[in-house]
Amino acid sequence: MISKQMQQEIAGSSAIRAMFLEGKELARQVGAGNVYDFSLGNPMTPVPEEFTGAILKAVQEEGSLELHGYMDNAGYPETRKAVADNLNQRFGTDFTGSHIVMTVGAAGALNVVLKTLLDPGDEVLVLAPYFGEYRGYVANHQGVLREVKPNIPSFQPDLEDLENKITEHTKALLINNPVNPTGVIYPEETIQKMAAILRKKQEEYGHEIYMVSDEPYRELAYDGRQVPFLTKYYENTFVTYSFSKSLSIPGERIGYIAVCPGMAGCKEALGGLSVANRILGFVNAPSLMQKAVALSVDARTDVAYYDRNRQLIYGRLTDLGFTCVKPQGAFYLFLKSPDPEEGNFVKAAKKHHILLVGGSAFSCPGYVRLAYCVSYEMIERSLPAFEKLAKEYQGQLT
Repeated sequence: MISKQMQQEIAGSSAIRAMFLEGKELARQVGAGNVYDFSLGNPMTPVPEEFTGAILKAVQEEGSLELHGYMDNAGYPETRKAVADNLNQRFGTDFTGSHIVMTVGAAGALNVVLKTLLDPGDEVLVLAPYFGEYRGYVANHQGVLREVKPNIPSFQPDLEDLENKITEHTKALLINNPVNPTGVIYPEETIQKMAAILRKKQEEYGHEIYMVSDEPYRELAYDGRQVPFLTKYYENTFVTYSFSKSLSIPGERIGYIAVCPGMAGCKEALGGLSVANRILGFVNAPSLMQKAVALSVDARTDVAYYDRNRQLIYGRLTDLGFTCVKPQGAFYLFLKSPDPEEGNFVKAAKKHHILLVGGSAFSCPGYVRLAYCVSYEMIERSLPAFEKLAKEYQGQLT
């Protein structure tokens, strides 16, 4: 018999993945062109040519033993230096390669950080709504997850609630910026206020409280907005990153952790991350992907593609009377359910072959998430179905 904890994990398995699988079955029944699947955040833009070229160059020029062999658990020195130099150039930071640990995506990075930080019973605060997998990541390392409520409808964090939720057991604040599922960006002013609260509480309780910033959508920002780089605002910060969205390579599982050079016990933290990378079973980030990233660290996906989708889906749904915050980053739209029980709205949408994910999966009931990282043509095809859905709720839309 499998463990009780795993039984619980299976029972609470990702609603996003479940909806994605339902979409596959529905497509089999009615044809893929008649299903409007907004459930999964799977990047849709082409992989940048620079990255593809970097893979070919690495394969052609590197010896096979070097290319496919082990390296330091933290990654190749030249890759770590390339990442550090890129961050310094873009954000005015002062990383060296030694402050970077290459990881198996952002999910791997978060687990490595939490493994390094948490003792049993340590608390990790998260800002609702949030990516539901955070619950599993914290539980993996015997931590306790505590939720901080948002201010609605802006979906900026309730800073008073944040301050009240911090206790002597708080070890970290985990934030996601830009945010999955809302598409909101926490601006510089908000980051500064959160940093001030954490410094105050560190002094009050006499121990470090870390900020862990999950940033797979950092490059996907619209209307000239900037995503603040957190090590510039708070010393005890780990930045976790994935190239999944910026290069459209989610299946390659490549990312990194950047450790603020001013962190208390920085050297010890870096040593812990390297060991955690190994003992969690990752051992090291994929070697070929590290080589490719080092050669194409400036490459980016086509953000204009997602922006075009954003403008279409947001504009049309709000015209139909639906309420949502306009996404500032990422590729998600968070829509207010016209039915207080968002599950009923999800079921109603499914009747029109529209697949959405309920907000309860993100600890924010009463909303649904749409992932608009799909083809523009699919969004166009879906609009008549959304019109029919809106008519069903005529008089309930606000």
